[in-house]
Amino acid sequence: MSQAGLERAKSLAQNLVELLSSYEEELMLLEREAPAMGQLRRAVGITIAEACFLISDHAMGLEEWAQPGDGQARSAG
Repeated sequence: MSQAGLERAKSLAQNLVELLSSYEEELMLLEREAPAMGQLRRAVGITIAEACFLISDHAMGLEEWAQPGDGQARSAG
C-alpha cells in the first residue's frame, strides 16, 4: 500500500471509529433491555478495534485491509 493510500485508509478508519462509537454507546444501553443486542454491540466493537489498529502505526496486518488484486472478495477467517 502506498503512503498516500495508507494515509487515506487511516483517515477513513478514523471516520469509521467516530461514526461507530456513538452507535456502540447506544447499543450498550439497548443491550440492557434486549440482551440479543449484545451480538450486534460486539460486532461494532470489533470493527472499531480493527479500525483503531489500522489507525495506529503498525504495519503488520495492513495487507488484510487491501483489496485483493484479482477483484475477488476476501473470505472472512
